[in-house]
Amino acid sequence: MAGSQLQKRSKNLVDPHEEPSAEWGWHGRFPRGREIGGWISVIGLFAMAFIGNHVAETERLWLIGFGALLVVVLIGERVRQRTSWRR
Repeated sequence: MAGSQLQKRSKNLVDPHEEPSAEWGWHGRFPRGREIGGWISVIGLFAMAFIGNHVAETERLWLIGFGALLVVVLIGERVRQRTSWRR
């Protein structure tokens, strides 16, 4: 049968000919760095919202809104990562 001859390929298996960087070990995602960068962005947005020379409150509201949205996304990703093994 053809099914017994086919090999399943892992999602993380990379052919070094297609991805030369796999030979020296760098291949894949950097989820911890993405999370750290997200929290640094949140701190920056809130710092700009409260330490700045805003003439109107519109800028402050947008900065706080984007910061809050980013906090929700970061917390949601953390919860999703922790509960993914239960599904």
